[in-house]
Order: sequence, then structure tokens, then C-alpha cells
Amino acid sequence: MTGAGRLPSADSPTLAAVTPPPEDPVTPPPEDLSYEQARDELADVVRRLEAGGLSLADSLSLWERGERLADICQQRLDGARDRLAALLDVPAEEG
Repeated sequence: MTGAGRLPSADSPTLAAVTPPPEDPVTPPPEDLSYEQARDELADVVRRLEAGGLSLADSLSLWERGERLADICQQRLDGARDRLAALLDVPAEEG
């Protein structure tokens, strides 16, 4: 029985909907991911955001993770381009 003055319990769907999930301790920070891992996780983030149904807090958290993953992907690609340019003795393009 839920009264107007009663707070929802921890098992209540109302409280669960507004309580952000804890940070996953198993998920490595993007800086530790390879290009392929970051790219795959970024694709998953995009799928989850496009699917909708997330709270605003969860959506923002995912968006921020996606931005970090996109930056890591770009850094990895830039690093690979620089390495190839050095190997081929060709000046790297400014991006």
C-alpha cells in the first residue's frame, strides 16, 4: 500500500527509474581500450541511445561515454596514420 506521504522502497519501480545505475567496475576506462574495442562499444552506445527508454541521467551518462569513446577512436586512428607516415617517410596530414 503506497500512500501519498510514503516514500517508495528500494525495490519500487518508481525509485529504480530515478536512481542511476552504479558505475560498472568491470568496464575499463576508454583510454585502456583498443581501437576495435572502443569502436564496438561506441556502436553499442549508439544502439542503446537510439532504442530509447532510458532515463535522462542514463542517456546523458551514455552520451558522455560515447563522446569519450569517439575521442579514443580518433586518437587511435591519428596515431596509426602518424606511424604509417613515419614508416613511409611521408608527412602526416594535419586533421
